[in-house]
Amino acid sequence: MPSKDDFIKQEGSTFPGKTYGKHLLRPVFNDQRDYLFKHMFNIHRAHVVMLAEQDIINKCDAAKILRGVETVAKIDPQTLTYDPQFEDLFFMIEHRISEEIGPDLAGSMHMARSRNDMGIAMYRLVLREHILTLTESALLLATALQEKIDEHAETIMTAYTHTQPAQPTTLGHYLTAVLDILLRDIDRLQSAYKTVNCSPMGAAALSTTSFPIDRDKVCELLGFSKLIENSYDAVAGADYLIETATAVLTLMTNSGRWVGDFLQLVTREHDIIKVADPYVQISSIMPQKRNPVSIEHSRALASSSAGEALAAIHMIHNTPFGDIVDTEDDLQPHLYRSYEKANRVMHLMHAVIRTMEVNKDRALARAKTSCITITELADYLAKEKSVPFRTAHKIASAIAKKCSLEKIELNELPLQMVQQILSSHQQHLSLSQKDWDDIICPVQFVKRRRIQGGPNHDEVRRMAGVRRTVINDLVKDVEQRKSTQTTAENKLQCAICSLIEGN
Repeated sequence: MPSKDDFIKQEGSTFPGKTYGKHLLRPVFNDQRDYLFKHMFNIHRAHVVMLAEQDIINKCDAAKILRGVETVAKIDPQTLTYDPQFEDLFFMIEHRISEEIGPDLAGSMHMARSRNDMGIAMYRLVLREHILTLTESALLLATALQEKIDEHAETIMTAYTHTQPAQPTTLGHYLTAVLDILLRDIDRLQSAYKTVNCSPMGAAALSTTSFPIDRDKVCELLGFSKLIENSYDAVAGADYLIETATAVLTLMTNSGRWVGDFLQLVTREHDIIKVADPYVQISSIMPQKRNPVSIEHSRALASSSAGEALAAIHMIHNTPFGDIVDTEDDLQPHLYRSYEKANRVMHLMHAVIRTMEVNKDRALARAKTSCITITELADYLAKEKSVPFRTAHKIASAIAKKCSLEKIELNELPLQMVQQILSSHQQHLSLSQKDWDDIICPVQFVKRRRIQGGPNHDEVRRMAGVRRTVINDLVKDVEQRKSTQTTAENKLQCAICSLIEGN
């Protein structure tokens, strides 16, 4: 370990110290280069166009600035490496532009703005893309679920409560529940997009500027939907980060729950779902194994994505309400990684669900076990035999206990034994063989549950039709948002060409 004097000498006497540069500025520079480069140049372009239109700089100077910006924008960002003489990527790029057009013109580009409003605008532009990409991927998964709902509206399976066999349902009914949650998660992503897609440009450091700028123009050219009007809010507000984080956190938490179900359904013991060969791995030592690694990785990635989102939320907690580094370069990559991992989960599970095989016979056979249709006996006795419901429930419970004691299933219980239990609770109470066969049949159990939202196949298909319309509308919304961004990019490009070619 060097002495204190030697350490101070190694660190240097001016900013940035060696340790600060190596462990803070270099990693931050790399993140900025990888995520913000393109968006930084779009902000330069839009701001210069606005300065020219407002006669804050003359059009000839604006054209020279934009030519320099376009030249430097052609640099491959991966060729850029951290240089201690520049605090961050922003100053390095300004220096490169200065080399092209001179320091005075390059400096004019920064009039009426700050790294505060510019940085937040870059973050919002990046997050906007991530939210849109994840929404598209979630909709892709939604279409796969929709396809399987239609295919398995009549595929009987066991539903569980408290991890125990509860009642018969259908795979289509179960997947509709998964889809409904996913659609709500997509709504949350849509809401986050709306919050994020607002322009802070023109707030400058926090109190705007004395230059006669047009904030709406920059907002329009960058494809933002509206301004963050209050300039203090524009640089201090972090709710756009919290909403972005909670949207993906909720999506991944919800997804992890049903992904866990899939891991159970693919076990040899359950044998309900078979994952297609491209998405399983064989053991290095046990050749009989079909390891469902695609689902396992999905669950792990979902947890990792949720962790990244939580990290962002915790970094904001208890920070001052103002411009502060806690909400900036150290935090942003957590959200980018969270969305990137969530995107992988959506694609992996889309592939698994789209290609999986379902063992319908095995699912039906399991639905005939564990006395899971016994609820229907209580309902039948109350409806058809006018037995008080609590008494009917007690009778059903007695029959279920008898099966457990005898270690048999309901369909193995002789009708004569059923009649004895019935009459022991209420004299002259009896069932025909057909009554009993219908009561213990999981197919009949499901058919009878045709109440809105129930597992009856007609009701499942009705719900599927409604969801199909919702998905189609959401797809159109995403396309509209992409189209709006494309239109803004085209307007910006036209404005740039007009200035450069006319001057």
